[in-house]
Amino acid sequence: MLLAGCQEKTADPKSKQVYTGPILETTNVTTLFSDSARLQVKLQAPLEQQFDNGDLVYPNGVTATFFEKDGTTVVNTLRGKYGRYTRSTNLYVVRGDVRVRNEVKQQSLETEELFYDRAKAKIYTQPQESVRVQTPTELLTGLGLEANEDFSRYRIFKPTGVFTVDQPLGE
Repeated sequence: MLLAGCQEKTADPKSKQVYTGPILETTNVTTLFSDSARLQVKLQAPLEQQFDNGDLVYPNGVTATFFEKDGTTVVNTLRGKYGRYTRSTNLYVVRGDVRVRNEVKQQSLETEELFYDRAKAKIYTQPQESVRVQTPTELLTGLGLEANEDFSRYRIFKPTGVFTVDQPLGE
């Protein structure tokens, strides 16, 4: 005698799927960082995603504006097409057409990936990352860079080129 039957399989309760996506999404975000009631950094993004572990992702780009100690004068801006803040390391990473501009010194940086360590007040790239720095008189290229957060002082790890920029007529 042979018995056969159909029975619906039930899901194994041990194999739960864990949601790893954002727990909160906010549009048109502006985050202000201050010290002693003086604005230091203004971070803006069209979309911010917050995750369960405290990490933040800016999938549609991010702009950070750095201010003088007076809290009103813009010193520096940092922009990229993607950003991420990792809470466990207190580190920001910005990727995709990253541009930094120091308004006071009229110098700029272009790269594809840049790290911002707020605790150490430093911005830097990986040593093998291509960088391009434009000053009013020179164009510098190289691999790897470390700078203070306002980009007033910097060091290129492996310079590959220094080019003199012609001054416009009348200067």
